[in-house]
Amino acid sequence: MLIGGTALLLGGGGLAAYATTALAGNSTPGAMSGHQQHTASAITISCPDVGERLRTVPRSAQLSVSKGLSSLDKQVHDAYHKMMGGSGADVLNPLKAQRQKTIKMMVSAIAKNTKRPSYLLKMSGCTTKPVDEGAGAGGNDSTKSVQDGWYQGQNQTQGADQDQNQQDQQGQDQQGQDQQGQQGGQQGQAGGPSPDDFVDINNVQPNADAPPFAAPQGGNASTGTFTTECGRNEDGHFNSDNVIVTPGVSNGAHHTHDYVGNKATDAFANDNKLAASDTTCDNGDQSTHYWPVLRKLDGNAEQKPGAAQDANVGTTLTPATVTLTFRGSQVGQVEAMPRFMKIITGDAKAFTNGTKNANASWSCTGFEDRQLKDKYPLCPQGSQVVRTFAFQNCWNGRDIDSGNHRDHVTFSDQNGACPQGFKAIPQLVQRITYDVPQGQSFAVDSFPEQLHKPVTDHGDFINVMPDQLMSKAVDCINGGRNCT
Repeated sequence: MLIGGTALLLGGGGLAAYATTALAGNSTPGAMSGHQQHTASAITISCPDVGERLRTVPRSAQLSVSKGLSSLDKQVHDAYHKMMGGSGADVLNPLKAQRQKTIKMMVSAIAKNTKRPSYLLKMSGCTTKPVDEGAGAGGNDSTKSVQDGWYQGQNQTQGADQDQNQQDQQGQDQQGQDQQGQQGGQQGQAGGPSPDDFVDINNVQPNADAPPFAAPQGGNASTGTFTTECGRNEDGHFNSDNVIVTPGVSNGAHHTHDYVGNKATDAFANDNKLAASDTTCDNGDQSTHYWPVLRKLDGNAEQKPGAAQDANVGTTLTPATVTLTFRGSQVGQVEAMPRFMKIITGDAKAFTNGTKNANASWSCTGFEDRQLKDKYPLCPQGSQVVRTFAFQNCWNGRDIDSGNHRDHVTFSDQNGACPQGFKAIPQLVQRITYDVPQGQSFAVDSFPEQLHKPVTDHGDFINVMPDQLMSKAVDCINGGRNCT
Protein backbone atom coordinates (compact mmCIF):
# COMPACT_ATOMS: atom_id res chain seq x y z
CA MET A 1 0.00 0.00 0.00
CA LEU A 2 1.08 3.57 -0.52
CA ILE A 3 2.69 5.00 2.58
CA GLY A 4 1.29 8.44 3.23
CA GLY A 5 0.90 10.98 5.94
CA THR A 6 4.62 11.18 6.80
CA ALA A 7 6.39 14.29 5.71
CA LEU A 8 9.97 15.29 5.10
CA LEU A 9 10.83 18.79 6.15
CA LEU A 10 13.95 20.51 4.99
CA GLY A 11 15.05 22.79 7.78
CA GLY A 12 18.67 23.82 7.87
CA GLY A 13 18.97 21.99 4.60
CA GLY A 14 17.56 18.71 5.82
CA LEU A 15 14.84 16.70 4.22
CA ALA A 16 12.63 14.84 6.39
CA ALA A 17 9.85 12.89 5.25
CA TYR A 18 7.61 15.14 3.21
CA ALA A 19 4.07 13.95 3.15
CA THR A 20 3.60 11.96 0.00
CA THR A 21 1.79 14.65 -1.94
CA ALA A 22 -1.24 14.38 -3.95
CA LEU A 23 -4.52 15.95 -4.96
CA ALA A 24 -4.09 13.80 -8.02
CA GLY A 25 -7.59 14.55 -9.15
CA ASN A 26 -6.56 18.16 -9.62
CA SER A 27 -3.71 17.35 -11.98
CA THR A 28 -3.79 19.27 -15.19
CA PRO A 29 -4.88 16.90 -17.96
CA GLY A 30 -2.60 16.51 -20.93
CA ALA A 31 -2.08 14.32 -23.93
CA MET A 32 0.20 11.39 -23.10
CA SER A 33 2.27 9.51 -25.65
CA GLY A 34 1.82 5.78 -26.01
CA HIS A 35 4.77 4.86 -23.81
CA GLN A 36 3.40 7.00 -20.99
CA GLN A 37 -0.03 5.43 -20.75
CA HIS A 38 -1.10 2.57 -18.56
CA THR A 39 -4.48 1.49 -17.36
CA ALA A 40 -5.81 1.27 -13.84
CA SER A 41 -5.26 -2.49 -14.00
CA ALA A 42 -1.59 -2.23 -15.01
CA ILE A 43 0.90 -4.13 -12.92
CA THR A 44 4.63 -4.27 -12.40
CA ILE A 45 7.11 -6.76 -10.94
CA SER A 46 8.17 -6.43 -7.32
CA CYS A 47 11.23 -8.26 -6.01
CA PRO A 48 12.99 -8.18 -2.62
CA ASP A 49 15.88 -5.71 -2.78
CA VAL A 50 19.01 -7.81 -2.23
CA GLY A 51 21.31 -4.79 -2.29
CA GLU A 52 19.46 -3.08 0.54
CA ARG A 53 19.94 -6.17 2.73
CA LEU A 54 23.69 -6.45 2.27
CA ARG A 55 25.62 -5.81 5.47
CA THR A 56 29.27 -6.81 5.01
CA VAL A 57 30.87 -7.16 1.59
CA PRO A 58 34.58 -8.06 1.74
CA ARG A 59 36.83 -6.35 -0.78
CA SER A 60 37.50 -9.73 -2.42
CA ALA A 61 33.76 -10.14 -3.11
CA GLN A 62 32.97 -6.61 -4.30
CA LEU A 63 33.20 -7.29 -8.03
CA SER A 64 31.16 -10.49 -7.76
CA VAL A 65 28.51 -8.69 -5.75
CA SER A 66 28.48 -5.77 -8.23
CA LYS A 67 28.00 -8.14 -11.15
CA GLY A 68 25.32 -10.00 -9.23
CA LEU A 69 23.34 -6.88 -8.40
CA SER A 70 23.49 -5.69 -12.00
CA SER A 71 22.39 -9.14 -13.20
CA LEU A 72 19.44 -9.12 -10.81
CA ASP A 73 18.32 -5.77 -12.21
CA LYS A 74 18.69 -7.02 -15.78
CA GLN A 75 16.68 -10.14 -14.97
CA VAL A 76 13.79 -8.08 -13.60
CA HIS A 77 14.09 -5.72 -16.58
CA ASP A 78 13.76 -8.62 -19.06
CA ALA A 79 10.93 -10.31 -17.15
CA TYR A 80 8.99 -7.05 -16.92
CA HIS A 81 9.22 -6.41 -20.65
CA LYS A 82 8.27 -10.00 -21.42
CA MET A 83 5.24 -9.69 -19.16
CA MET A 84 4.19 -6.38 -20.66
CA GLY A 85 4.64 -7.80 -24.15
CA GLY A 86 1.41 -9.71 -23.63
CA SER A 87 2.69 -13.17 -24.52
CA GLY A 88 0.92 -14.69 -21.52
CA ALA A 89 4.05 -16.66 -20.68
CA ASP A 90 5.05 -17.54 -17.13
CA VAL A 91 7.68 -14.97 -16.12
CA LEU A 92 7.86 -15.33 -12.35
CA ASN A 93 9.08 -18.91 -12.10
CA PRO A 94 11.93 -18.46 -14.62
CA LEU A 95 12.80 -15.18 -12.91
CA LYS A 96 12.98 -16.92 -9.55
CA ALA A 97 15.30 -19.57 -10.97
CA GLN A 98 17.59 -16.91 -12.43
CA ARG A 99 17.66 -14.96 -9.18
CA GLN A 100 18.37 -18.09 -7.13
CA LYS A 101 21.44 -18.82 -9.21
CA THR A 102 22.71 -15.23 -9.03
CA ILE A 103 22.09 -14.83 -5.31
CA LYS A 104 23.84 -18.13 -4.55
CA MET A 105 26.87 -16.86 -6.45
CA MET A 106 26.87 -13.64 -4.42
CA VAL A 107 26.45 -15.49 -1.12
CA SER A 108 29.33 -17.84 -1.95
CA ALA A 109 31.62 -14.94 -2.86
CA ILE A 110 30.85 -13.12 0.40
CA ALA A 111 31.20 -16.27 2.51
CA LYS A 112 34.82 -16.79 1.47
CA ASN A 113 35.96 -14.06 3.85
CA THR A 114 33.14 -13.39 6.28
CA LYS A 115 29.98 -14.89 7.76
CA ARG A 116 27.74 -16.49 5.14
CA PRO A 117 24.67 -14.26 4.54
CA SER A 118 22.24 -17.17 4.15
CA TYR A 119 19.26 -14.89 4.65
CA LEU A 120 19.79 -13.57 1.11
CA LEU A 121 18.84 -16.99 -0.27
CA LYS A 122 15.23 -16.37 0.77
CA MET A 123 14.99 -13.34 -1.54
CA SER A 124 14.75 -14.98 -4.96
CA GLY A 125 10.98 -15.00 -5.38
CA CYS A 126 9.14 -12.04 -6.91
CA THR A 127 5.50 -11.11 -7.32
CA THR A 128 3.44 -8.96 -9.60
CA LYS A 129 2.04 -5.79 -8.08
CA PRO A 130 -0.91 -3.68 -9.22
CA VAL A 131 0.30 -0.21 -10.05
CA ASP A 132 -2.43 1.42 -7.99
CA GLU A 133 -0.94 -0.21 -4.87
CA GLY A 134 2.52 1.27 -5.39
CA ALA A 135 4.02 4.28 -3.69
CA GLY A 136 3.27 7.34 -5.73
CA ALA A 137 0.46 5.76 -7.70
CA GLY A 138 -1.91 8.61 -7.00
CA GLY A 139 -5.30 8.99 -5.41
CA ASN A 140 -3.83 9.83 -1.99
CA ASP A 141 -4.27 13.22 -0.34
CA SER A 142 -0.89 13.64 1.28
CA THR A 143 -0.47 17.40 1.13
CA LYS A 144 -0.94 17.70 4.87
CA SER A 145 1.32 20.05 6.77
CA VAL A 146 4.58 18.56 7.96
CA GLN A 147 5.56 18.37 11.59
CA ASP A 148 6.87 21.51 13.20
CA GLY A 149 10.57 21.62 13.94
CA TRP A 150 13.81 20.80 12.18
CA TYR A 151 12.99 17.25 11.17
CA GLN A 152 15.78 15.80 9.08
CA GLY A 153 14.48 12.38 8.27
CA GLN A 154 13.80 8.90 9.48
CA ASN A 155 16.45 6.47 10.63
CA GLN A 156 16.78 4.48 7.45
CA THR A 157 17.30 1.17 9.18
CA GLN A 158 14.22 1.53 11.36
CA GLY A 159 11.64 -1.04 10.39
CA ALA A 160 13.88 -2.57 7.73
CA ASP A 161 13.73 -6.07 9.15
CA GLN A 162 9.94 -5.92 9.35
CA ASP A 163 9.75 -4.69 5.76
CA GLN A 164 12.10 -7.44 4.66
CA ASN A 165 10.10 -10.14 6.42
CA GLN A 166 7.11 -8.99 4.41
CA GLN A 167 9.18 -9.08 1.22
CA ASP A 168 10.51 -12.56 1.99
CA GLN A 169 6.98 -13.84 2.49
CA GLN A 170 5.93 -12.06 -0.68
CA GLY A 171 8.72 -13.74 -2.61
CA GLN A 172 7.81 -17.22 -1.32
CA ASP A 173 4.09 -16.97 -1.95
CA GLN A 174 3.66 -17.12 -5.72
CA GLN A 175 0.52 -19.19 -6.07
CA GLY A 176 -1.80 -17.52 -8.52
CA GLN A 177 0.64 -14.75 -9.38
CA ASP A 178 1.62 -16.16 -12.78
CA GLN A 179 -1.98 -15.92 -13.99
CA GLN A 180 -2.10 -12.34 -12.78
CA GLY A 181 1.09 -11.62 -14.69
CA GLN A 182 -0.44 -12.98 -17.89
CA GLN A 183 -3.46 -10.74 -17.47
CA GLY A 184 -1.24 -7.75 -16.75
CA GLY A 185 0.64 -8.26 -19.98
CA GLN A 186 -2.62 -7.87 -21.87
CA GLN A 187 -4.19 -5.05 -19.84
CA GLY A 188 -1.27 -2.85 -18.82
CA GLN A 189 1.24 -1.03 -20.97
CA ALA A 190 4.92 -0.65 -20.18
CA GLY A 191 6.37 2.77 -19.54
CA GLY A 192 5.22 5.60 -17.39
CA PRO A 193 4.72 8.07 -15.91
CA SER A 194 0.94 8.21 -15.65
CA PRO A 195 -1.26 11.33 -15.51
CA ASP A 196 -1.76 10.68 -11.79
CA ASP A 197 1.97 11.20 -11.24
CA PHE A 198 1.57 14.95 -11.83
CA VAL A 199 -0.05 17.65 -9.70
CA ASP A 200 -0.57 21.37 -10.23
CA ILE A 201 1.66 23.08 -7.66
CA ASN A 202 -1.09 25.66 -7.12
CA ASN A 203 -3.26 22.89 -5.68
CA VAL A 204 -0.66 21.82 -3.10
CA GLN A 205 -0.87 23.31 0.37
CA PRO A 206 2.33 24.65 1.98
CA ASN A 207 3.93 21.81 3.89
CA ALA A 208 7.53 22.86 4.54
CA ASP A 209 9.59 25.72 5.85
CA ALA A 210 9.86 28.73 3.59
CA PRO A 211 12.54 28.54 0.90
CA PRO A 212 15.45 28.21 0.74
CA PHE A 213 14.94 25.92 3.72
CA ALA A 214 16.23 28.02 6.56
CA ALA A 215 19.53 27.25 8.26
CA PRO A 216 19.58 25.46 11.64
CA GLN A 217 18.43 27.58 14.56
CA GLY A 218 19.06 27.34 18.29
CA GLY A 219 21.65 28.43 20.81
CA ASN A 220 24.13 25.67 19.95
CA ALA A 221 23.37 25.35 16.25
CA SER A 222 26.12 25.48 13.65
CA THR A 223 24.44 27.94 11.32
CA GLY A 224 27.02 28.51 8.58
CA THR A 225 27.05 27.11 5.06
CA PHE A 226 29.63 26.11 2.50
CA THR A 227 28.65 26.16 -1.19
CA THR A 228 30.72 24.58 -3.93
CA GLU A 229 30.16 25.66 -7.56
CA CYS A 230 30.57 22.76 -10.00
CA GLY A 231 28.55 23.82 -13.05
CA ARG A 232 25.52 22.23 -14.68
CA ASN A 233 27.20 19.39 -16.57
CA GLU A 234 27.83 21.63 -19.55
CA ASP A 235 30.52 19.14 -20.62
CA GLY A 236 27.95 16.38 -21.09
CA HIS A 237 29.31 13.88 -18.57
CA PHE A 238 26.77 11.06 -18.71
CA ASN A 239 26.88 7.31 -18.18
CA SER A 240 24.63 4.57 -16.87
CA ASP A 241 27.18 3.31 -14.33
CA ASN A 242 26.90 3.46 -10.57
CA VAL A 243 30.36 3.45 -9.03
CA ILE A 244 28.95 3.29 -5.50
CA VAL A 245 26.47 0.41 -5.89
CA THR A 246 27.94 -1.57 -8.79
CA PRO A 247 31.62 -0.65 -9.14
CA GLY A 248 33.41 -2.37 -11.99
CA VAL A 249 30.23 -3.00 -14.03
CA SER A 250 29.29 -1.01 -17.14
CA ASN A 251 25.61 0.01 -17.29
CA GLY A 252 25.21 -1.09 -13.67
CA ALA A 253 22.51 1.51 -13.07
CA HIS A 254 20.38 0.68 -16.15
CA HIS A 255 19.46 4.38 -16.32
CA THR A 256 21.51 7.44 -17.25
CA HIS A 257 23.22 9.58 -14.60
CA ASP A 258 24.01 13.29 -14.80
CA TYR A 259 27.42 14.24 -13.26
CA VAL A 260 29.11 17.35 -11.94
CA GLY A 261 32.40 17.61 -10.12
CA ASN A 262 34.95 14.86 -10.66
CA LYS A 263 35.52 14.28 -14.38
CA ALA A 264 36.75 10.70 -14.02
CA THR A 265 33.62 9.24 -12.47
CA ASP A 266 32.46 6.03 -14.07
CA ALA A 267 32.07 2.41 -12.98
CA PHE A 268 35.83 1.88 -12.89
CA ALA A 269 36.86 4.98 -10.95
CA ASN A 270 38.59 3.88 -7.73
CA ASP A 271 39.71 6.30 -5.03
CA ASN A 272 43.13 6.81 -6.61
CA LYS A 273 41.60 7.65 -9.99
CA LEU A 274 39.19 10.11 -8.41
CA ALA A 275 41.99 11.76 -6.41
CA ALA A 276 44.06 12.26 -9.59
CA SER A 277 41.21 13.65 -11.70
CA ASP A 278 40.34 17.13 -12.85
CA THR A 279 37.02 18.60 -11.68
CA THR A 280 34.32 20.96 -12.90
CA CYS A 281 34.25 22.62 -9.46
CA ASP A 282 35.88 26.04 -9.28
CA ASN A 283 37.53 25.57 -5.87
CA GLY A 284 39.46 22.37 -6.52
CA ASP A 285 36.74 20.18 -5.00
CA GLN A 286 37.13 16.77 -6.68
CA SER A 287 33.95 15.33 -5.21
CA THR A 288 31.50 13.37 -7.32
CA HIS A 289 27.84 14.41 -7.50
CA TYR A 290 25.33 12.52 -9.64
CA TRP A 291 21.63 11.84 -10.07
CA PRO A 292 19.31 10.34 -12.74
CA VAL A 293 18.78 12.59 -15.72
CA LEU A 294 15.46 14.31 -16.26
CA ARG A 295 14.02 13.77 -19.74
CA LYS A 296 11.62 15.68 -21.92
CA LEU A 297 8.98 13.17 -23.02
CA ASP A 298 9.31 13.90 -26.72
CA GLY A 299 9.79 10.31 -27.92
CA ASN A 300 13.46 10.80 -28.75
CA ALA A 301 15.04 7.36 -28.36
CA GLU A 302 18.63 8.08 -27.38
CA GLN A 303 20.80 5.12 -28.29
CA LYS A 304 23.17 4.85 -25.37
CA PRO A 305 23.45 2.66 -22.25
CA GLY A 306 20.67 3.30 -19.76
CA ALA A 307 18.50 5.03 -22.36
CA ALA A 308 16.13 3.58 -24.95
CA GLN A 309 17.13 -0.06 -24.49
CA ASP A 310 16.40 0.33 -20.77
CA ALA A 311 13.03 2.03 -21.39
CA ASN A 312 14.28 5.57 -20.70
CA VAL A 313 13.05 7.56 -23.68
CA GLY A 314 13.21 11.30 -24.33
CA THR A 315 15.67 14.14 -24.77
CA THR A 316 17.96 14.66 -21.79
CA LEU A 317 17.37 18.03 -20.11
CA THR A 318 20.34 20.12 -18.96
CA PRO A 319 19.78 21.69 -15.53
CA ALA A 320 19.21 25.45 -15.45
CA THR A 321 21.04 25.63 -12.12
CA VAL A 322 22.87 23.24 -9.79
CA THR A 323 23.49 24.36 -6.21
CA LEU A 324 25.58 22.21 -3.86
CA THR A 325 25.44 23.44 -0.26
CA PHE A 326 26.68 21.96 3.02
CA ARG A 327 24.80 22.95 6.16
CA GLY A 328 25.27 22.52 9.89
CA SER A 329 23.57 20.88 12.84
CA GLN A 330 20.71 22.20 14.92
CA VAL A 331 22.25 21.03 18.17
CA GLY A 332 25.99 21.67 17.87
CA GLN A 333 29.19 21.59 15.88
CA VAL A 334 29.84 19.34 12.89
CA GLU A 335 32.92 17.23 12.24
CA ALA A 336 34.75 16.79 8.95
CA MET A 337 33.63 14.06 6.57
CA PRO A 338 36.40 11.59 5.77
CA ARG A 339 37.74 11.70 2.24
CA PHE A 340 36.16 9.14 -0.12
CA MET A 341 33.03 8.77 2.00
CA LYS A 342 30.13 7.54 -0.16
CA ILE A 343 26.50 8.50 0.52
CA ILE A 344 23.24 7.75 -1.30
CA THR A 345 20.00 9.55 -0.53
CA GLY A 346 16.65 8.39 -1.89
CA ASP A 347 15.81 5.00 -3.34
CA ALA A 348 15.79 4.13 -7.06
CA LYS A 349 13.36 1.28 -6.28
CA ALA A 350 11.03 3.08 -3.89
CA PHE A 351 7.99 2.32 -6.06
CA THR A 352 8.29 -1.37 -5.21
CA ASN A 353 10.43 -1.15 -2.04
CA GLY A 354 8.22 1.33 -0.19
CA THR A 355 9.12 4.83 0.87
CA LYS A 356 11.28 4.42 3.98
CA ASN A 357 14.37 5.58 2.04
CA ALA A 358 12.60 7.93 -0.39
CA ASN A 359 14.17 11.27 0.54
CA ALA A 360 14.09 13.18 -2.75
CA SER A 361 11.76 16.14 -3.10
CA TRP A 362 10.06 17.98 -6.02
CA SER A 363 8.78 21.55 -6.20
CA CYS A 364 8.69 24.72 -8.32
CA THR A 365 10.64 27.95 -7.99
CA GLY A 366 8.51 30.41 -6.09
CA PHE A 367 6.63 27.55 -4.40
CA GLU A 368 9.33 25.80 -2.39
CA ASP A 369 7.27 25.84 0.77
CA ARG A 370 5.29 23.12 -1.08
CA GLN A 371 7.37 19.97 -1.34
CA LEU A 372 6.31 16.80 -3.16
CA LYS A 373 7.63 13.31 -2.66
CA ASP A 374 5.62 11.10 -4.99
CA LYS A 375 4.34 13.61 -7.58
CA TYR A 376 5.91 15.65 -10.34
CA PRO A 377 4.96 19.34 -10.02
CA LEU A 378 3.18 21.17 -12.81
CA CYS A 379 4.69 24.63 -12.51
CA PRO A 380 3.14 27.88 -13.80
CA GLN A 381 4.67 29.71 -16.74
CA GLY A 382 8.04 31.17 -15.79
CA SER A 383 8.55 28.83 -12.82
CA GLN A 384 11.19 26.09 -12.94
CA VAL A 385 10.94 22.50 -11.71
CA VAL A 386 13.09 21.95 -8.61
CA ARG A 387 14.63 18.69 -7.43
CA THR A 388 16.14 18.65 -3.92
CA PHE A 389 18.29 15.90 -2.41
CA ALA A 390 19.23 16.21 1.26
CA PHE A 391 21.87 13.75 2.42
CA GLN A 392 22.34 11.99 5.72
CA ASN A 393 23.96 14.22 8.32
CA CYS A 394 25.10 11.68 10.93
CA TRP A 395 28.11 9.35 10.55
CA ASN A 396 29.17 6.32 12.60
CA GLY A 397 32.69 7.73 12.89
CA ARG A 398 34.34 4.64 11.40
CA ASP A 399 33.28 3.62 7.91
CA ILE A 400 33.35 5.51 4.63
CA ASP A 401 30.87 3.02 3.14
CA SER A 402 28.80 -0.01 4.13
CA GLY A 403 27.45 -3.14 2.49
CA ASN A 404 24.14 -1.53 1.52
CA HIS A 405 25.70 1.97 1.29
CA ARG A 406 23.33 3.21 4.00
CA ASP A 407 24.26 1.77 7.40
CA HIS A 408 27.33 3.96 7.97
CA VAL A 409 25.25 7.16 7.83
CA THR A 410 21.79 8.19 8.94
CA PHE A 411 19.62 11.25 9.57
CA SER A 412 19.36 13.15 12.83
CA ASP A 413 16.07 12.95 14.67
CA GLN A 414 13.28 15.52 14.75
CA ASN A 415 15.23 17.63 17.24
CA GLY A 416 18.49 17.51 15.27
CA ALA A 417 20.24 14.92 17.46
CA CYS A 418 22.19 12.04 15.93
CA PRO A 419 21.53 8.48 17.18
CA GLN A 420 23.85 7.02 19.79
CA GLY A 421 27.17 6.11 18.22
CA PHE A 422 26.81 8.67 15.40
CA LYS A 423 28.28 12.16 15.09
CA ALA A 424 27.11 15.21 13.14
CA ILE A 425 28.75 15.95 9.79
CA PRO A 426 28.05 18.69 7.24
CA GLN A 427 24.80 17.94 5.45
CA LEU A 428 24.94 18.12 1.68
CA VAL A 429 21.89 19.51 -0.10
CA GLN A 430 21.83 19.19 -3.89
CA ARG A 431 19.28 21.58 -5.45
CA ILE A 432 18.71 21.33 -9.21
CA THR A 433 16.32 23.40 -11.33
CA TYR A 434 15.04 22.83 -14.88
CA ASP A 435 13.18 24.67 -17.57
CA VAL A 436 10.63 22.14 -18.79
CA PRO A 437 7.82 22.39 -21.35
CA GLN A 438 4.38 23.06 -19.94
CA GLY A 439 2.23 20.07 -19.05
CA GLN A 440 2.95 16.45 -18.20
CA SER A 441 6.08 16.58 -20.30
CA PHE A 442 8.99 15.21 -18.27
CA ALA A 443 10.10 12.28 -16.14
CA VAL A 444 13.14 11.03 -14.29
CA ASP A 445 15.13 8.05 -15.55
CA SER A 446 14.35 4.82 -13.70
CA PHE A 447 14.55 1.06 -13.78
CA PRO A 448 11.81 -0.08 -16.22
CA GLU A 449 9.63 -1.75 -13.59
CA GLN A 450 9.70 1.44 -11.48
CA LEU A 451 7.62 3.19 -14.17
CA HIS A 452 9.45 6.54 -13.96
CA LYS A 453 7.74 7.35 -10.67
CA PRO A 454 8.95 10.56 -9.01
CA VAL A 455 9.27 8.73 -5.68
CA THR A 456 12.24 6.80 -7.14
CA ASP A 457 14.40 9.91 -7.49
CA HIS A 458 17.78 9.76 -5.75
CA GLY A 459 21.15 11.48 -5.45
CA ASP A 460 24.70 10.15 -4.97
CA PHE A 461 27.82 11.72 -3.50
CA ILE A 462 31.46 10.75 -3.04
CA ASN A 463 33.45 13.19 -0.92
CA VAL A 464 36.78 13.82 -2.63
CA MET A 465 37.36 17.27 -1.15
CA PRO A 466 41.05 17.85 -0.33
CA ASP A 467 41.41 17.80 3.46
CA GLN A 468 42.24 21.51 3.57
CA LEU A 469 39.03 22.39 1.70
CA MET A 470 36.94 20.17 3.97
CA SER A 471 38.49 21.90 6.99
CA LYS A 472 37.53 25.26 5.52
CA ALA A 473 33.95 24.06 5.00
CA VAL A 474 33.69 22.81 8.60
CA ASP A 475 35.16 26.05 9.98
CA CYS A 476 32.66 28.12 7.98
CA ILE A 477 29.70 26.02 9.09
CA ASN A 478 30.69 25.93 12.75
CA GLY A 479 31.62 29.62 12.68
CA GLY A 480 28.23 30.71 11.35
CA ARG A 481 29.66 32.07 8.08
CA ASN A 482 28.43 31.56 4.53
CA CYS A 483 31.41 30.56 2.39
CA THR A 484 32.20 29.36 -1.10
